[in-house]
Amino acid sequence: MTPATDSEISLLASLFERVFPQSPDFFSLLHEQSKQVVHTVALLVSFMESNDPDIGQEIRENEHAADRVKVHSIHILNEAFSTPIDREDIYRAITTLDEVVNGCKDAVSEMAVLDLVPDAFTLEIARFLHGGVIALEAGFGKLGSTPSAAAVDADAARKFERKAEKLNRRALAELFQGDDYIRMFKRREIYRHLTKSAERMAACANTLHDIVVKMV
Repeated sequence: MTPATDSEISLLASLFERVFPQSPDFFSLLHEQSKQVVHTVALLVSFMESNDPDIGQEIRENEHAADRVKVHSIHILNEAFSTPIDREDIYRAITTLDEVVNGCKDAVSEMAVLDLVPDAFTLEIARFLHGGVIALEAGFGKLGSTPSAAAVDADAARKFERKAEKLNRRALAELFQGDDYIRMFKRREIYRHLTKSAERMAACANTLHDIVVKMV
């Protein structure tokens, strides 16, 4: 039997690729997106420390960039012939990571509109959020190599969300003292945006854990 020539092998490889295209590296995609979320939340912490409007503007610009990343990632997912994990889990991870960024932008934007400055509670909640997304970034970074280890990171992110929610309850209890109701309702909206980001972070941690369970 005559062995196949290099050109024949190349043609066969090309045909195989057309019929069974290589799956995109969704693990790297999710890891890179989570890195961007860490960057945005780090900016949020800096804003809550300084009340610097330039940092607030950078957060808003990051949110627009994050939307483009989300749309691009979903397009890749829709076009993929196969995926290493459930499509639904990839989609949930992409969208919940993006929603964390949206919450950061909403908080900063409404603080500007409502003429509010950061307080000790907004700073501490932002720090908890930052700790949580750092854990998510670590977890998504392990999916391609040591997925079982990512379960610890998912749990760490959920713990940060619980800390944020507990602090939010303390903040509300302290806020609703006296009779300056306009200030109360304004400030409550900011706490709500921050805790919503923390909730989406926890939802993403749940998705990460679901992925781990299905992989191992």
